[in-house]
Amino acid sequence: MSWIDDQRPDDAMAGAFEAIGPEPVVTVGAAAFRDAMCRLGAAVHVVTTAGPGGKTGFTATAVCSVSDAPPTLLVCLNRKSHGGPILRENKVFCVNTLGADCEAVADVFAGRTGAAKAERFVTGLWSTLKTGAPVLAASVVAFDCRVVEIRAVASHNVIFGAVVDIRMGPAGPALVYHNRAYKRV
Repeated sequence: MSWIDDQRPDDAMAGAFEAIGPEPVVTVGAAAFRDAMCRLGAAVHVVTTAGPGGKTGFTATAVCSVSDAPPTLLVCLNRKSHGGPILRENKVFCVNTLGADCEAVADVFAGRTGAAKAERFVTGLWSTLKTGAPVLAASVVAFDCRVVEIRAVASHNVIFGAVVDIRMGPAGPALVYHNRAYKRV
């Protein structure tokens, strides 16, 4: 499938790949990509935000360190997510890396229980750090961030955050998602 021709996803941004060159980019099919990506084990995180736009959070595996000078990380969020506009307005977020016993929290914030927005915070014990974004007490580590940039790429927003505070949680195994199942590492 080409993202330049008329088959691109409805919510893909025109020009998402034009910085490299004007020729079309032909990709594998979405189903094949999802099947391949399920074999890539990844830490499970709950990304939270609170502020003038409201309070919400979502489960994510697409979280990555960008730099340590200055400390920056990124989070990918589907542009159709209801949490996107709230996070954009609040301009803060916290990446809570889940411990191995946090499957229930992951499911709540993934939308599997029907809880939405602030209702999701009934599960777990929460506090805050510098930004006011919710921090899960059971998280292995929490990265408190201020949004420095949001980039639209294909179906997702890539949200870059400057890390303004860190809370190290209890030591122990972390929760990962691999082959469409939770696992302990």
